[in-house]
Amino acid sequence: MTDFIFVYITASSEEEAERIGRVLVDEKLAACVNIIPGMRSIYRWQGSMEEAHEVVIIAKTMRAQFDGVEARVKSMHSSENPCIVALPIEMGSEDFLSWLRRSVFGA
Repeated sequence: MTDFIFVYITASSEEEAERIGRVLVDEKLAACVNIIPGMRSIYRWQGSMEEAHEVVIIAKTMRAQFDGVEARVKSMHSSENPCIVALPIEMGSEDFLSWLRRSVFGA
């Protein structure tokens, strides 16, 4: 089942996350996007310790769509180096995974 992935993305605001999410679903790069506000991040950037309030985006999609998701997110994102990482879905409800495949590929 490794053809299915979650793409974990962070955004700087709910508005940015919603804009990205709507485009990913509209362009069939993802079947569904979850937006989770209220995340606080602590990270090192250009030699300094930074903190930021961010929003988590989880895009449910297929491995074959990752390059398109990455390119589209980068084209819309306010960050110079946005977090965009794929996590494999090892197992899942066959009904759900069939819906995911149809939503992305139409088949």
